[in-house]
Amino acid sequence: MTVSDPSSSRLAALLSSASVEISSRGHQIAELRDHFAAGTDVTITFLPGDHYRHNVETAAALRRAGFNPVPHIAAREMASREALDDFLARARGEADVTRILLIAGDVAAARGPFKSTRDVCASGLIEVHGIACVSVAGHPEGHPFLELRDALNGLKAWRDWGRRTGTRVDVVTQFCFENTPILQWIAELDRAGIGLPVIVGLAGPATPATLTKFALRCGIGNSMRALRAQIGRFGRLLTDTGPDDVVRGLRCAPAAATDSIAGFHLFPFGGLRKAGDWLRTCDRDPPGLERAAMSSAGLQNP
Repeated sequence: MTVSDPSSSRLAALLSSASVEISSRGHQIAELRDHFAAGTDVTITFLPGDHYRHNVETAAALRRAGFNPVPHIAAREMASREALDDFLARARGEADVTRILLIAGDVAAARGPFKSTRDVCASGLIEVHGIACVSVAGHPEGHPFLELRDALNGLKAWRDWGRRTGTRVDVVTQFCFENTPILQWIAELDRAGIGLPVIVGLAGPATPATLTKFALRCGIGNSMRALRAQIGRFGRLLTDTGPDDVVRGLRCAPAAATDSIAGFHLFPFGGLRKAGDWLRTCDRDPPGLERAAMSSAGLQNP
């Protein structure tokens, strides 16, 4: 990989403006200011039991702090059409939200009429409230309840809805610990003619134990082997493991394989400080960083 390669340089530029995620409680905004630039897109989680008005309050606080709030909307957590309508109206009016991230939600049974993100789409409320951009989830290692064909058909439906309504639709992926599943999944989208921009999710630097915990919770599958390999290479006492190998693999890939990548999103499992520090230093001679890490572990390049 060389930084002068146009494709690699494009991805590096996208990485420098990666979005990041915070809790709906809003207690991380001061820390966010210390480690991320104003104007960064910041997604706001919607966990089981959250109330959407708290999410709106956090979105408004982010806007006042100079960030672009991107609230998650968990379809199955919306108790009624009226609740969703109020959520979107408040998000637009109180926080000038123009982009949302739609998820189904981590509950088995819907609290109201919305069983899926497509039900939210069918409500017509996204258009009514002038949301300019909708992000939906992508799962490079597969979805636990959807076959690949069904997942691709769902993305086609989102693409067609976006074209019909004039709404930008993109796909934010679940994180992986190696680049191969991401590239294979993007290739499947290309073969199916999906044509949606892809924002690659990255697991920010954290201890292997922390990453393993979140990976199991999120259903990460085959790429767990890459995390285990890193633990084996560098030892269990290594403080943090970051997404350097994933990024390096994507930047080394042929340009055609990464054309649809339109951005990156950081899941800050180890905290915002670590994620921000990694983002500021990740593009400094990546091959050199790898050699230094291997040398410190007593290893040599093969």
